[in-house]
Amino acid sequence: MIIFRFSTAESSFFLGPSGNRMPLRSSSEHSMRESRSICSLARNGMNSIIFCDARKASRGVVPGSSSSSPISSSFQGIAMGGSSMTSYRTLVHALSGAAGSVTAMTVFFPLDTARIRLQVDDNRECRCTPLLLAEIIREEGLLALYRGWFPVISSLCCSNFVYFYTFHTLKATWGKGNTRASPGRDLVMGCIAGAVNVLITTPMWVVNTRLKLQGAKFRNKKIHQTCYKGMLDAFQQIAKQEGVKTLWNGILPSLFLVMNPAVQFMLYEGLKRKAMKGGRKISSLEIFLMGALAKGIATTITYPLQIVQAVLRFGQSNTGSQRTFLGSFHTVLYLVSQRIKRHGLLGLYKGLEAKLLQTVLTAALMFLVYERIVGATFKIMGLS
Repeated sequence: MIIFRFSTAESSFFLGPSGNRMPLRSSSEHSMRESRSICSLARNGMNSIIFCDARKASRGVVPGSSSSSPISSSFQGIAMGGSSMTSYRTLVHALSGAAGSVTAMTVFFPLDTARIRLQVDDNRECRCTPLLLAEIIREEGLLALYRGWFPVISSLCCSNFVYFYTFHTLKATWGKGNTRASPGRDLVMGCIAGAVNVLITTPMWVVNTRLKLQGAKFRNKKIHQTCYKGMLDAFQQIAKQEGVKTLWNGILPSLFLVMNPAVQFMLYEGLKRKAMKGGRKISSLEIFLMGALAKGIATTITYPLQIVQAVLRFGQSNTGSQRTFLGSFHTVLYLVSQRIKRHGLLGLYKGLEAKLLQTVLTAALMFLVYERIVGATFKIMGLS
């Protein structure tokens, strides 16, 4: 419910949706009368009361009133707790981010299939993404390109919802007052959001990695096949046979890898701020290119740890205990050193072509869908 507040040289008053006036005769009793009016309206069932200051506004029509009145084009405050609108905006960002990621990943899912095969299967000689996809289709069928789609999409949807919600909650909290946005602040917010996301969603990613590779034809004969009936069965089998802590395999490289989305968001937000200077609207192509550039740089920097993460999540690295922090750290170093020993430094970037092709296009499309959903939603709701 929107309540417009009007002020003149002589008096101040509220104008409600039915056109009724509630005068405030003096500045000294302005605050008290305002508070009592709010409480009275709240008791009548109005859960969200928004005030607009009309002193500097252009002409407009008050909702529910038959007469025209000057109203403000921007919100100045929120009664009944200012966090309600912030929470609503954050929820829109989170849902839009989740929808954008699901759309983008579905479109480019075969590229993710090629990427994870190259990361996990050391003995696979085919490194060209188009040839690898053709090889998978020939040996396992066309549907093999979309094997594990549902668990991956479920994990991605939850993961992006948590990340976007946390990031924009921090952004709204730290952005109060005259605090200016900066790349450093974006990076810190990205790291915090990434850490929260990793701690909550790692079990889902462990399960979907195994389901995605179930039934695959590996060149490495040491890799044995798993037999899970679905996500819930995978959770149960892993927890029962390998222990609950196994569901958090790869969490150490994952925590290091929060730098990936953090750098991505820092670059994207920075590019977007520059592009929008002077109130300029950015085009869909610009959003796509900014998202692609930001993700490409972030992925190239952190790719070696992504290989370690994929191997640990698959759970067949044979590196001993990972149940302590030091044990996990030793495992990461061991896997990196073994990869360099067997394939040289370039081995740390095996599958990078497929990863860049997949992740850059996916991130670019995700940001495009996300921005358009957010923009359309805020426009419908009359929010800036």
